Amino acid sequence: MNKSLNSFLKILFTFFLAIFIGAVFILAIGENPIDAYLALLKGALGTKLGRGNVIAGFTPLLLTATAFAVAAKAGAFNVGVEGEVILGGITAAYIGINWGFLSVPLLYLACFTGAIVVAMLWGLIPAILKAYFNVSEVCVTILMNTVALYIGSYLVSGPMSAGVATPQSKPVLVTIPKIMKPSSANMGVFIAIAVVVAVIWMTYKTKWGYKIRTVGTNPAHADYVGINSKKVFVGAMLLSAALGGTAGCIEVLGVHGYYLDGFARDLGTNGMLAALIVKSNMLFTPFLAFFLAVLKAGAMAMQQATSVPKSIVDTISAVFIIIATMDFVIELGKRRKMEKEMNATVAVEKKEKGGEK
Repeated sequence: MNKSLNSFLKILFTFFLAIFIGAVFILAIGENPIDAYLALLKGALGTKLGRGNVIAGFTPLLLTATAFAVAAKAGAFNVGVEGEVILGGITAAYIGINWGFLSVPLLYLACFTGAIVVAMLWGLIPAILKAYFNVSEVCVTILMNTVALYIGSYLVSGPMSAGVATPQSKPVLVTIPKIMKPSSANMGVFIAIAVVVAVIWMTYKTKWGYKIRTVGTNPAHADYVGINSKKVFVGAMLLSAALGGTAGCIEVLGVHGYYLDGFARDLGTNGMLAALIVKSNMLFTPFLAFFLAVLKAGAMAMQQATSVPKSIVDTISAVFIIIATMDFVIELGKRRKMEKEMNATVAVEKKEKGGEK
């Protein structure tokens, strides 16, 4: 309980510090920070369109943040969520365009299944390289994001092109119904919430979730107590990739109705930011994802009402990143120290058992 309270207080402190630094920048350009923030909130939550834009932005952020968090629980730093979103989206678009021989319910199912499977296959590559060959998943996933981006760009500029000026695919045959028009908010938000609730329940209430958390704490100790850390690590990365693929499918079927080149830009980064701020606490992650969605949705309204550039939102996000990164480095140092101590203890126990024999 105390640990959860301390985590909450740290998040609250980070929030107010970021808002304060943002206010300093607003004052520096001669504007009133209170008026600016009120305009931001009014733009995001004061109108039907604004609320719809918040929901539309919240949906993919919720999934990508949870994707990063669940991988982090197993000790992975999965920077490749954005690539998984892209490939999930292009797969959903391909199936949605070409598999019209299926009934509507089956076509929906095929789009989601295809998006998830392809994203998981993509996520399997860095998972295996890290688990069995100790290749940094950070380096691999960063490079693979670029490859995924080029794959999507090539397909919608060539074989899957709609033949218009903007690189995009033809419209899909099934779309997720919109809510709160004229915004892009759609029923996909309920799919995202249901999926995330299921993942959170699995992480904290099931045996497999316990294994994931144990491996993330200390893989050597997990192996010692009979948990196959490599398989659990790979499984967590596959689950993370599946969430990314789901986000890509919802964006294509629910927001655009076709695959739009570059649609996933910053989705993975912002999701990672939300998860990092709360130290991958999956209970707090949705709230940070919602907060970031509010910032993004209200930024333009703030600029129009007060002449404060919407880039101030990026400044606030940057403060979050700096604080989260500093905290992460400190925590990483503590974890490595704890792992060394636990590994030394395990080695002593093995030696003592060998002596007894």
